[in-house]
Amino acid sequence: PPTHSHSDWIGPPDKHSNLRPIIFYVPPEESALERRLREARQEAQASNQRFWARHNRAFRQEKEEFIYSRLKAKGLEMRDESGQKATLNAEEMAEFYKDFLHKNFKKHLQYNRDWYKRNFTITFLMGQVALVRALRWLRRRKKNVEQ
Repeated sequence: PPTHSHSDWIGPPDKHSNLRPIIFYVPPEESALERRLREARQEAQASNQRFWARHNRAFRQEKEEFIYSRLKAKGLEMRDESGQKATLNAEEMAEFYKDFLHKNFKKHLQYNRDWYKRNFTITFLMGQVALVRALRWLRRRKKNVEQ
């Protein structure tokens, strides 16, 4: 982002996780509380990137293995005579998706728990930052009225 920017910047989707990375703005006079909030947001983003990159990699690999095994069982190759990639029908793929979700249920459950925990922390810190800023604004306003 340009040096004069005063906001977060969101990049294009990551090719592994499909999540859009964020470059967080760091204000020059960032308080310790604001830094804690930014760092919590950065850690949440990094954790999400790691989880979804691993998950998507496993998904693609297992999907290819499933398709290959099903095509092989039917006596077909990965590509047809015209060079097109062979596919399975929707019912067959639905079986893969169901099995994949079932097999990864505990991972998703743990991810969701962590995600909620992180977001609760971030929300709590955001509330604290908003309260501090509001009190600071009220003090400045009161000071200006008294002058």
